[in-house]
Amino acid sequence: MRKNTREQILNTYPLPSLSMEQAQHKQFRLVDIICRHFPGADFLTTGDLGLVPGLNRPQVTQRVEQVIADFFSAEAAVLVQGAGTGAIRCGLAALLNAGDSLLVHDAPLYPSTAVTAEQMGLHLVRADFNQPEQIRAVILQHSPVAGLVQHTRQKIDDAYDLAEVISLLNAASLPVLVDDNYAAMKVEHIGCEWGAALSAFSSFKLFGPQGVGVVVGQQAAVERIRRSMYSGGSQIQGFQALEVLRGLVFAPVMHAVQAQVSETLVVRLNQGVIPQVKRAFIASAQSKVLLVEFYDEIAEQVLHVAHQLGALPYPVGAESKFDIPPLFYRLSGTFRQSNPTLEKRMIRINPNRSGAETVIRLLSQSCAQTVALR
Repeated sequence: MRKNTREQILNTYPLPSLSMEQAQHKQFRLVDIICRHFPGADFLTTGDLGLVPGLNRPQVTQRVEQVIADFFSAEAAVLVQGAGTGAIRCGLAALLNAGDSLLVHDAPLYPSTAVTAEQMGLHLVRADFNQPEQIRAVILQHSPVAGLVQHTRQKIDDAYDLAEVISLLNAASLPVLVDDNYAAMKVEHIGCEWGAALSAFSSFKLFGPQGVGVVVGQQAAVERIRRSMYSGGSQIQGFQALEVLRGLVFAPVMHAVQAQVSETLVVRLNQGVIPQVKRAFIASAQSKVLLVEFYDEIAEQVLHVAHQLGALPYPVGAESKFDIPPLFYRLSGTFRQSNPTLEKRMIRINPNRSGAETVIRLLSQSCAQTVALR
């Protein structure tokens, strides 16, 4: 039975995806840079290990870091332990001291980032990044030491332009760390390419190895991170670094295909192919996904059935090399916090490597079985 509730218009402002042509250009450019740094058969190895004298890290790791820095037109790059969380932690430690004030968006902070801020004893200063004048006022009032900007959306109606926010913070002499998780290799430019001091993201989300993060940007900040990685156990070994590059090569085109599938799904679902679906739209939440809203509060039941039919019940690395079947999942934690009423009537779907027909089949069968059981 459909409820006669007041219509709530949800506006989303997803990040623009790369076209297939743009994605291919990124792939080809990255391979060209690899050729310059790994001549002959140098790339056909499993990489070296240990603390090479004078480098304090494996030589292959250094060469891979140079490739990544060149690709993002940055001064330096460093591979770190801890995937995206570790990359953000290292970036914050490079820009701030314990107890400093950090400017963040007035929205739920990504949970692992919130833990890092708590561990460092950071004082969070909040401003609505959708409102430039509020950002300026908060900076003048609180004088934060640095800024953290999440490239993807923290609230469902976020619409701020990353380049504009970075420019505004730079004008106030605030070094900026951009959390580029779920955005790197999917969009034309990441934070450091727009002038941020550092960009941080996970290679695991880009078909790379488990546990490896990437920090890229200004030389001085990257060197501060390196100084904290003295021991051999803190190093990313050569074979891991090569896995990072192999994943990065495939990431842009694979994610462009995924974006095309999502766009096809939005059109078809909004044409009414599944009666229980009220509407569908794309949002960057945190990864760019399809949000499906039902007329009735059947989200939990639909997810339960979909998982029995073959959809993934949870992500491994949110678009990692292991995430192949489509993901049918609850709304992200930050979105649920910003609007708790959505949880019972909305799900997110990430096609991963599947096509539109597979997603339509799983969703249609899940909805039909849910209705039959009510």
